[in-house]
Amino acid sequence: MTKVALIGAAAGIVGVAALALGYQAGRSDVVVASAAPEMSSTTASTTDRAEIEGIVRNYLINNPEVMIEVQTALNAKQEAAQKEASTEVISQNRDKIFQSPMDAVFGNPKGDVTIVEFFDYNCGYCKKALPDMDALLKSDPNLRFVMKEFPILGADSTRAHIVAKAFKALMPDKYLEFHRDLLGGEGRATEASAMAIAVKLGANEAQMREKMLSPEVTKAFNENFELANSLSITGTPSYVVGNEVVPGALGADVLAEKISHIRNK
Repeated sequence: MTKVALIGAAAGIVGVAALALGYQAGRSDVVVASAAPEMSSTTASTTDRAEIEGIVRNYLINNPEVMIEVQTALNAKQEAAQKEASTEVISQNRDKIFQSPMDAVFGNPKGDVTIVEFFDYNCGYCKKALPDMDALLKSDPNLRFVMKEFPILGADSTRAHIVAKAFKALMPDKYLEFHRDLLGGEGRATEASAMAIAVKLGANEAQMREKMLSPEVTKAFNENFELANSLSITGTPSYVVGNEVVPGALGADVLAEKISHIRNK
């Protein structure tokens, strides 16, 4: 837990104490006024505030775990709110998320469970997650994997993904092989490295470069960025499984549990 988070938690506790202070100060004013008319309510309030703040400070110093408990509760509340918001977005955009014709689909096109992955060809964690997808597709013949290209790691990523989009449009049957070669390759993915793989797999470079200028490519990226923003997805890989956003390369076992949970429901 960061120092900033703990300070925020402490501030919250002090704030609660301050609310109590307002009531306590009002009561003290009445008592002080009757016992010593010459003492102003402002002086009494200041005295009470200093006393209460001192009590709160000493309590937090002696019981620092309270700040952790407050921050944990706050995190849980925020996560629940984010999950509820994501569920609503997924419900309203199911076709764009799960059925967009602009995305590649691996595995069983008619599978009973769909995993959507937002990825970047230059994301190291996406590279590590590639074997997870392959393992799941191999072990689960009813799994459908949707790939949403989400180039967020610079100009090289954007250009590499544009090549990928053109290749998918011209040679969809070989796109999985292209995807594995580019994502699984060493070094940084660039327009040049992506084009080299495309040509190696039989693509015509002239046709590729013409297709790369298609407005459909920009449209696909814009749609994915809008969806990611609505789902509060800021990194890769990020998955959508059922009605849940699952961020990070958590491994095949975690994703398999999510799949099983959906089927059991």
